[in-house]
Amino acid sequence: MLALLHTSPLHVPVFDALRDEHHPGLELRHSVAPDLLSRARREGPEAVAEDVTAALRQAAAHGVQAVLCTCSTIGEVAERAAEEAGVPVIRGDRPMAAAAVAAGPRIAVLATVESTLPPTLALLDDEARRVGRPIHARAEVVPDAWTRFEAGDIEGCAHLVAAAADAVTDADVIVLAQASMTSAAKLATTTVPILSSPRPGLAAGAAAVDRGIVRASVG
Repeated sequence: MLALLHTSPLHVPVFDALRDEHHPGLELRHSVAPDLLSRARREGPEAVAEDVTAALRQAAAHGVQAVLCTCSTIGEVAERAAEEAGVPVIRGDRPMAAAAVAAGPRIAVLATVESTLPPTLALLDDEARRVGRPIHARAEVVPDAWTRFEAGDIEGCAHLVAAAADAVTDADVIVLAQASMTSAAKLATTTVPILSSPRPGLAAGAAAVDRGIVRASVG
């Protein structure tokens, strides 16, 4: 079983659909904690580190093999809390960041909240150092997109993000920093590749579950 820690209930059907399409048979257990993102936006991700650890422990308390954190703002603190959580913790946007670094040095990052930018840029730098590839990443917040998302206007948010992506002309790849931005990729018309985190993140979570099952069977 894979537990998923979300900061919006709107992510639940997205990951359920990806599971049904790409990982049939994988059991998912969703935990939603919107207050973690709200506080992290106001006070910074480190301010919610203890609460993130508690949420991971709670998510992991039902016999799961791994926990996938789908929120990019708290992803770094979640990843660091893996030992205290007692199970592997997968940062949902790390596979996307690795793919972005592999795509080319010029990376354009789009986000809908300011709090997502520092951890996302730090993650890209971390992946670049890991493989020894220099990158130049620049980032921007799409105006009004988060307001639309919070109001439940998911389509309106996606159209704003898609328009921002279409305006990018001097990048090798575009990174959509939050899972909530994923649907914008289908609306954009740019020829620049667009990466989002849910599909590769869930694949990494599924792989972690498989490794846990193998270890348990061997043990």
